Amino acid sequence: MAEPTGEIKRHTVLDRILHWMLVIAFFAAVVSGFAFFHPALFPLSAFSGGGPWSALLHPFFGLAMMLFFFWFAIPHWRVNLIGKRDIQWLKQFVDVITHNEEALPEQDKYNAGQKMLYYILMLCMIGLLVTGFLIWRHYFTFPVGVVRLSLLLHALAAFVLVASVIGHISFAVWVKGSIRSMFKGTVTPGWAWKHHRHWFREKIKKGGASVH
Repeated sequence: MAEPTGEIKRHTVLDRILHWMLVIAFFAAVVSGFAFFHPALFPLSAFSGGGPWSALLHPFFGLAMMLFFFWFAIPHWRVNLIGKRDIQWLKQFVDVITHNEEALPEQDKYNAGQKMLYYILMLCMIGLLVTGFLIWRHYFTFPVGVVRLSLLLHALAAFVLVASVIGHISFAVWVKGSIRSMFKGTVTPGWAWKHHRHWFREKIKKGGASVH
């Protein structure tokens, strides 16, 4: 198969805007929230104007993060469905981390790892949203036992979320061209062929590999 010239559109303008707004809201929520996670991290509150301001703003940073995440993620539920190729990809994770990509099954627009991240982030965001309201004592009042349990679950969900995002960033840096695509919106045919070959074939069939 002859590869087309030019680049292939991977992310729409709206997706890229939402992604980077989500990044900003995520870091604002994490910094303001981690200031209260442990006394040693309290100096982080300086980035939000001090302790009282961090306590006041953190829930709103969190709500902004939720808004941008669900706005970005929900329309992509169909391309994140797990299929047989994804299950096989996960079984061959050793080939993934050793860059033996020719031995892997062809992947869709998102590989199995990215799809797993999608569901992990979705669960974490829902958990943070629910528990966040339960511990938002400025506006709501719940039994102290419910608040304490919610605080624990909120911290746990935040920890998993941050760890998952660190992994996401690491793999984005590891796979050269991934971060560039979220700025520019396109990828080279060679990148698409190497990392998401099934998606590449579908784009060719639909005539979506034109120059942008």
